[in-house]
Order: sequence, then structure tokens, then C-alpha cells
Amino acid sequence: MCCSKVTKDRALEIVRRYDQVLAIINRYGKAKEQLLSILLDIQATSGENYVAEEWAEIVASQLGLPISKVHDVLTFYAMFNISQKGKYVIEICKSTPCHVTKADAVVAMFEEALGIKLGETTPDNLFTLMHTSCVGACDIGPVAKIGDEVYGNLTAAKVAEIVTSYRGVSSCQK
Repeated sequence: MCCSKVTKDRALEIVRRYDQVLAIINRYGKAKEQLLSILLDIQATSGENYVAEEWAEIVASQLGLPISKVHDVLTFYAMFNISQKGKYVIEICKSTPCHVTKADAVVAMFEEALGIKLGETTPDNLFTLMHTSCVGACDIGPVAKIGDEVYGNLTAAKVAEIVTSYRGVSSCQK
């Protein structure tokens, strides 16, 4: 027999997460029309900022949808992740106005401050650095978005301050 051993704690975590996913689905009355809301809530409560394949399969089963439909939604919309991301996803706008105002320099500033490249996650799983489409803040470009917060007119000092502030929030919550 060649099977990996699942610890009791891990098994309990899987059961807890399964119950959590079912509760989210039930909160929306198992309505197919609520697929986006269900998936957003699952992602937000995952603790890993993504929707795992096994939870997508449960959503499909509970809503009576083909898994391909759920997967299509997860891969079409930029707000969803299907692989683990950092607690804080830093999205650098790559629209034309931000590009013109040196968005590439902002990427380089974040890369230096975080010690990672675009598309990577820090070893502590705190930050993921990504590009995004226009966030509608062209007047303060180049911009970065973290969660619902948009930061504009970025300089190296502002980037360092932003990273430090999020690192501080994380250590206070531990």
C-alpha cells in the first residue's frame, strides 16, 4: 500500500472546510444564479485566496451544474484564483494610462520590496504580485490594488510604506 497519511488534524480541517462550503452554498439557497457569489464567498473564506478543485466540484454537484460550467466561471473572471495566492494579492494596473505613467517601474518597486517577481508569491504566503486590467483610477496612475484599496501616484517610498503596513497588519493578527 502506498498512500499518504492524513493526520487527524488535517482530516478535521477538511471536514470543517467541507461544512463551511456547504453552509455557503445553502446560504444562497443552492441557486444556480448565485454561482458567482458562492464562489466569491468560498474564495474569501478559504484562507488561501483561491477556490480549490475539490470545492468547485462540490459546488457543481450541489447546484446541479457540470463541473465544466463552474471551471469556466473560475477561469473567465479575473477575480477568481484556481491556485493558491498570498493573503494579499497586489494587482498592478497594466492599462494604457498606467503603462504610460510607468507601471513597469511600479512592478519593479514591488518586486524589490517583496523579493519576488511578477506572478510569484512570497515564501510566507503573505503577498502575490500580479498584473490586472484597468481599475478605473487613471487620474492617479500608475496604481496598485490590494483587496478593495487602490493606491496611486506610487513612488519607491510609498511602495515600501504599503508593504510595511500590510506586513504589520499580518503580524498583529497572528
